[in-house]
Amino acid sequence: MEYVAKVFGIILSVSYKLGLGNYILAIVIFTALSKVILLPVSIWTQKNSIKMVKIQPGLNMIKVRYFGDRERIADETTALYKQEKYNPFAGIFPMIIQIIILLGIIEVVRHPEYAGLSESSMVTGGILFYLQPCAVGGFYLLMPLLAGLSALILSLAQNHMNPLQSEQTGMSQLGTAAFSIIISLVLGLFVPAGVGLYWICSNLLTILQQFILNHIIDPHKYIDHEAMEESRRQLNELQNLGGSHGKRGRNPYAAKEKADYKRFFNVANKHIVFYSENNGFYKYFEKVIDYLLQHTNLVIHYVTSDPKDNIFEMEKTNNRIRGYYIGEKRLITLMMKMDADMVVMTMSDLENYHIKRSYVKKDVEYVYIFHYPLSTHMVLHTGALDHYDTILCVGEFQIPEIRKQEELARAPEKKLILAGYGQLEKLKDQYDAMEKTVRSRRKILVAPSWQEDNILDSCIDSLLSELLGKGADIYVRPHPEYVKRYGNRMDAIVQRYKDYAGDDLHFELDFTANTSIFDSDVVITDWSGTAYEFAFVTGKPAVFVDTKMKVNNPQYEKLGIEPLEIALRDKVGIRLDPKNLAGAYDKITRLFDKQEEYIKKNIELRDRYIYNFGHSGETGGKYIIDSLKKMSENRKKENN
Repeated sequence: MEYVAKVFGIILSVSYKLGLGNYILAIVIFTALSKVILLPVSIWTQKNSIKMVKIQPGLNMIKVRYFGDRERIADETTALYKQEKYNPFAGIFPMIIQIIILLGIIEVVRHPEYAGLSESSMVTGGILFYLQPCAVGGFYLLMPLLAGLSALILSLAQNHMNPLQSEQTGMSQLGTAAFSIIISLVLGLFVPAGVGLYWICSNLLTILQQFILNHIIDPHKYIDHEAMEESRRQLNELQNLGGSHGKRGRNPYAAKEKADYKRFFNVANKHIVFYSENNGFYKYFEKVIDYLLQHTNLVIHYVTSDPKDNIFEMEKTNNRIRGYYIGEKRLITLMMKMDADMVVMTMSDLENYHIKRSYVKKDVEYVYIFHYPLSTHMVLHTGALDHYDTILCVGEFQIPEIRKQEELARAPEKKLILAGYGQLEKLKDQYDAMEKTVRSRRKILVAPSWQEDNILDSCIDSLLSELLGKGADIYVRPHPEYVKRYGNRMDAIVQRYKDYAGDDLHFELDFTANTSIFDSDVVITDWSGTAYEFAFVTGKPAVFVDTKMKVNNPQYEKLGIEPLEIALRDKVGIRLDPKNLAGAYDKITRLFDKQEEYIKKNIELRDRYIYNFGHSGETGGKYIIDSLKKMSENRKKENN
């Protein structure tokens, strides 16, 4: 440090003369001169900070795109740094320079002869700036406090002004401030008071310097704050997937998940994989899986994000079913490394969000199966099916919808297979086997959706006031997701009608069976698909309350095709205005009188719109078998 101290001694000597022999002014001038001399470094630091923030959305999206795959994230991050000509270690150099300056000023204060000064020159206003506050105590202890205060002021200012620090999270900013304050307190205590004075001046002048730099190189001209927020939102969503499990957020099934993940990739030559979001989704695959088990020797690899999925009981009695529990976070990595020939899912938005197509095996065929029997373009998000290879369509009405969406998105054509809807067939089988109840009173089921402004949130009171006390049994069956998300609202409704409970009003909060739905005489809903399942299985009429529509794709009208869920509302039953429910029971009574007529009409509508009723599993299964055979034949040709 001797050479550094000599240079700093010259600058301090000049500063002392400019300060007219006042040591405090000398330190202020010295600090200001050091800021001026190092201005090129500060400008370089400003540019580097802006570049770091500028590429942050790209870094976040790499973490989103390859979530959980550390090696791929590291590779892609390095590639982005090279593309942007950014060195992540560049931020260390200003820190090194600051440390050198600090050590140099400590040396000069301890040895004032470098500046041609004596200890007596280091006294101003009775303060001996060559003393250490920790050694003398008393009044000198103000120095570390003032140093800590200046660090706090600097941190607060930098949180708003510094391009890098202003983009940090609140916890990161708090950590930076705490570290800076602690360093300042330590410096103020254990170095000469003159060094503490320099540190205070440096902190305060840094605020002025940052203000000037922001005007010279305005960060807002280079940083896309909207992209930053969007990338953060997507990354936070992934990091919060699955929520917490058990005590302290630990997943009690973590060991099983880890073992199943390893077991999945230890299996070579996987031909077909089904993915289920939770235990309730097997019913959408059931008809197809049954056909495959009966007509092939294929092993069914079934990945589920529900550790309590019934598939784990099924695999105990069928050695051709292999269940794997993979939570939502680890699923991201599993899907990116997917090595099967075919993946069958009911999850829309493949590739659009966190679940991606495999980048390990580019020729995986992704097959989509519907979990509702209606149109594709209003309920699903824009482009929700664009990245699938094959769609097992419910009926012909879906084909022009999908083709038009492909045209608008300029997406490649998918294979569209008219398969049908197995879940409806299963419900029909259950209904036919169900013991029919002979009732002395009519049963009216209110089955709302859980979307915004559903019946429960918009008009349940006015609806029940029209139905209660008219001689019918009223059953209210909320959507399971409504109870899960808005349990307090549901509890409030139940409490409000406690005097009616057990009389002619019943709340169904057990969702394990569907029998209560199909033994109803009429179902009242808003935009729930339950009404169409009810009408197509039993033939009985449905009542639709025209609450706010469930629209996940605001561009659906561009297709120029009326969604089936709108077109059929007046055909399978009647519609009611939620703002004018007067006389609702009388209108429903007229439906009872026309029940046989509706049964005939609704069954005709089902057979018209739901393709291949009774044979969906066979159609879907045959397509899968044929496709897998072709893949095998193509591989043989390539190997020969």
